Amino acid sequence: MTDVDAFTDIPTTTLADLLGRGQVMDIGIRPLWGPVPRVAGPAFTVRCPPGDNLMLHAAIHRAGPGSVVVVESGDLDYALAGGNVCAVARRRGITAFVADGLIRDLAEVRDLRFPVFARGVIPIPGTKSAARPLNERVRCGGVEVDAGDTVVADEEGVVVVPGARREEVLAAARAKLAKEAAETLDDWESAHRTRIDRILADQGFEG
Repeated sequence: MTDVDAFTDIPTTTLADLLGRGQVMDIGIRPLWGPVPRVAGPAFTVRCPPGDNLMLHAAIHRAGPGSVVVVESGDLDYALAGGNVCAVARRRGITAFVADGLIRDLAEVRDLRFPVFARGVIPIPGTKSAARPLNERVRCGGVEVDAGDTVVADEEGVVVVPGARREEVLAAARAKLAKEAAETLDDWESAHRTRIDRILADQGFEG
């Protein structure tokens, strides 16, 4: 298992605790069907201007197996992709789409069990005319994403692990999970109450 594959064992909640709000996409980027499996992979980045989906359609033939295709768009009027695009992406080994935009053919995508994290669905497709470079920095769900960053997505949300911090974050996440697994609920409750009561006392709360 590569270090990127290993992130499928790490909940986004753990990564969010370690990385902070700045690496967590906003709540509009959500799984479009469920229960969705946790997915992780290197980002293949795409930029689509509003109303146009050419470069996502180009990306499915260029992204390597295991990639998470991350799309900057922000368009809430036209779909970036539909059932056939998702079917080809799945057949080519692409792990998931994370798109700051919309798709269509949700029933087909759900039947395929192809993970799509996006803002929603709309039945009308965009045009195909605007060529843009692939694998440049994009902004998706409020987070800047570089090609090769590790994207981890599950039912809790989407977190981006910067490529330069991959090994460090993976080691810290594993250590955090091991510590949590060794802690009983009684242990957690006791430590939690002590911490909360201390914060309250520091603010003069009585009760």
